[in-house]
Amino acid sequence: MNKSSVNKWMELQRKKRIYELGSLPPFLLVFAGNIEPIDHRWNQHVKGSCRPLHSGAVSLLHWSGKGKPWVRLDEGRACPLDYLWQP
Repeated sequence: MNKSSVNKWMELQRKKRIYELGSLPPFLLVFAGNIEPIDHRWNQHVKGSCRPLHSGAVSLLHWSGKGKPWVRLDEGRACPLDYLWQP
């Protein structure tokens, strides 16, 4: 990964909002197709709301949106899945 390129995109974003998706766009721009797909079962996408894990093995938990487990844990309103984030 070219860290300086990611930093340049993030700095541009800080100065002038050019996208709405957190840190994903600069990484997509820097990697520019140099990525490999993974089987969807390896990525448990947890979008904001409380929901259970899908069946089978999971190696990556991906929380998207505003519903972050560390926030809900700190506020005492964690979902069952959020406790996987707790050390």
